[in-house]
Amino acid sequence: MTRVAAVDCGTNSIRLLVADADPATGQLVDLDRRMTIVRLGQGVDRTGRLAPEALERTFAACREYAEAIKAHGAERIRFVATSASRDAENRDDFVRGVLDILGVEPEVISGDQEAEFSFTGATKELPGHEERLVVDIGGGSTEFVVGHDRVEAARSVDIGCVRLTERHVRTDPPAPAEAAAIRADIAAALDLAEETVPIREAQTLVGLAGSVTTVAAIALGLEAYDSSVIHHSRISREQVAEVTGRLLSATHDERAAIPVVHPGRVDVIAAGALVLLEIMDRIGIDEVVVSEHDILDGIAWSMA
Repeated sequence: MTRVAAVDCGTNSIRLLVADADPATGQLVDLDRRMTIVRLGQGVDRTGRLAPEALERTFAACREYAEAIKAHGAERIRFVATSASRDAENRDDFVRGVLDILGVEPEVISGDQEAEFSFTGATKELPGHEERLVVDIGGGSTEFVVGHDRVEAARSVDIGCVRLTERHVRTDPPAPAEAAAIRADIAAALDLAEETVPIREAQTLVGLAGSVTTVAAIALGLEAYDSSVIHHSRISREQVAEVTGRLLSATHDERAAIPVVHPGRVDVIAAGALVLLEIMDRIGIDEVVVSEHDILDGIAWSMA
């Protein structure tokens, strides 16, 4: 086995996985898995730059992760940064800060690389060999990946829960015109994705990341977030529609009162749910298989 530490730094959250990876058996044994909402992408869509306070929140999380990695004695570390740090003019400040704290340079990966990691993490333990569409709904972008046992086509498009919320939402709850503007952006992004990814041909939809897992937790009626219940749950299109409608009509305080909604997702979860619903409607699929394993697990496997 190889003890590895994977860090995934996205637009909304930064996550750590320390695990023992065994390529011979295909097993990934978690030792430490955690997530911190840092909102690195705060304002990037508007300013093109990473905000100083967003950088400091991210570096504070990195310091905590450095202690955990050292305590577990990980042999290899890989830090992958996604949408927000790809887009920012001052991403060199981010790179230097991470290097100083963790001793590794963050890899600001392309959308295609992001898709590859997401597919591997999400599908490695799923039974069967049918055509799958893996959808990773992030804060700044969403990845669409189609394949059987490996990636056959992938596309990253700039729709994510943070980006769409910052771009369109000004009222609480979102006004119908604001929700319509979000839907229009999603539709345009789906048109782009369909240029290169046959998203309608997949037999199974696998949904990843916090927007999807939170929608699942609400649909399942959980009083507390429970990864073991959420992982590989199957949520129907009707359940997704009901949850999305509820979130779009709720005020900030009403969303915050839902026990499974992380405080850092309260203001962006409605847009994330809408992305999932619009994808399901576009491809005409009746349910989504929810995976707690995603790009983070793919990053870990890349070191094994």
